[in-house]
Amino acid sequence: MNEEMRPEQELSEILQIRRDKLRALQEDGRDPFRQTKFNRTNWTSEVTGDYEAMEGKTVSVAGRMMSKRGMGKAIFCHIKDDRGQIQLYIRSDAVTEQEFADFRKYDIGDIIGVTGYVFKTKTEEISIHVEQVVLLSKSLRPLPEKFHGMTNVELKYRQRYVDLIMSDEGRRNFEVRSKFISYVRRFLDGRGYMEVETPVLNTISGGATARPFITHHNTLDIDMFLRIATELNLKRLIVGGIERVYEIGRIFRNEGMDTKHNPEFTTVELYEAYADFNDMMDLFEALLSGAAQEILGTYDVEWQGEQISLAPGFRRMSMAEAVKETLGLDFMSISSDEEAVKAAVSAGVDMKGVEPTWGRALYECFDQKVEETLIQPTFITMHPVEVSPLAKRSPGDARLTERFELFICRSEMGNAFSELNDPIDQKQRFQKQVELRAKGDDEAGMMDEDFINALEYGMPPTGGLGIGIDRCVMLLTGCNSIRDVILFPTMKPLD
Repeated sequence: MNEEMRPEQELSEILQIRRDKLRALQEDGRDPFRQTKFNRTNWTSEVTGDYEAMEGKTVSVAGRMMSKRGMGKAIFCHIKDDRGQIQLYIRSDAVTEQEFADFRKYDIGDIIGVTGYVFKTKTEEISIHVEQVVLLSKSLRPLPEKFHGMTNVELKYRQRYVDLIMSDEGRRNFEVRSKFISYVRRFLDGRGYMEVETPVLNTISGGATARPFITHHNTLDIDMFLRIATELNLKRLIVGGIERVYEIGRIFRNEGMDTKHNPEFTTVELYEAYADFNDMMDLFEALLSGAAQEILGTYDVEWQGEQISLAPGFRRMSMAEAVKETLGLDFMSISSDEEAVKAAVSAGVDMKGVEPTWGRALYECFDQKVEETLIQPTFITMHPVEVSPLAKRSPGDARLTERFELFICRSEMGNAFSELNDPIDQKQRFQKQVELRAKGDDEAGMMDEDFINALEYGMPPTGGLGIGIDRCVMLLTGCNSIRDVILFPTMKPLD
């Protein structure tokens, strides 16, 4: 029975028994918590992975006891360390009388260190014949049952440490995450990008449209905002002459929580001078396909019930083309705001409370009706200027911007622009955001005079890209909830 399902009285008895065992050891002068070190010679995986080289050798391993069964004067158990697990065989005539008596009282969950020689049992299982054993830490709380694990999903997120002990799959998700972040760094470093760190606390909320978290700086006696993006500071560095720059960091947005959103999440944002959004598409495609091939050994993944191919050659289409393909509406032939809104409403799009413009109508058609149809990797390009306050206008159509978002399995994976470098246009767009904020839109951006000042010194044509690390890890691991790829997701406190 899982700890989370045990009757309170039974659990209380188990906790007391374990504490009594600890007290007895302490009173006898053998407190396990006074152990400061164990000289381990090998990981369990080194022993089990090369038996021919290890057979008969004396090794010292340490780990958490995950199972235990006694057979008279012999006891078998399995211990698990950071890289695997191995069976231990403890005989009463191979260790001291005290060690064997103590070991009989050890509980599943206890952390032990052993020394012994490597051999195979009659069932051909690679094991260690223990000659010395020491208790390194006493587990005072029982683990969930081996075959059930943590059945309470919410408790799994609250007590990730237990989930990692019990679930190899859960552990693998975070190994993939670590490998992906490492891959991103090597990929960008190899292309001449410089990694930097920019402030998490800012006096202005900018770089995206999102509701910020607000805190107070006591010494300065001012309110500050946790960053909602790293964009503006990174583009300041482009102005300063760092022509290829990126940052992997935490972003904070005071918004809803669901399977795809957590109030704090991780992104990589990168900027490259003398490049545009087409270069960013090439880069993103190469990064994601390469990561799949290196980490998983395949381009094919299963996510949210769909079979996805990450092989190079992602589809590319404009937002207007996607809307025309799905809804049959040709927005490029519509010239007036009124006609555009009418067309959107006729397609069943809810335009209530939305600015009645051509660009907003196009965007709402895509957002409400088309996005949900995109399964295979698809770059959606040429977004309306109304929803792209930091992107450069298209030379071919001033209503649109050189922007793309990559969608896979109905989910946005990244966002990129040919960055706006006209300080006059940028100031006008900031002003519009300020007007929206004054009307009560607390997700609208703020005027950043210093960023305008930076642009007035001159920023070269630049391509920029922001990638959601958590979403990419969800894709590579097949996880349907963002909480499965964030070690400690935000949770409502228990009463």
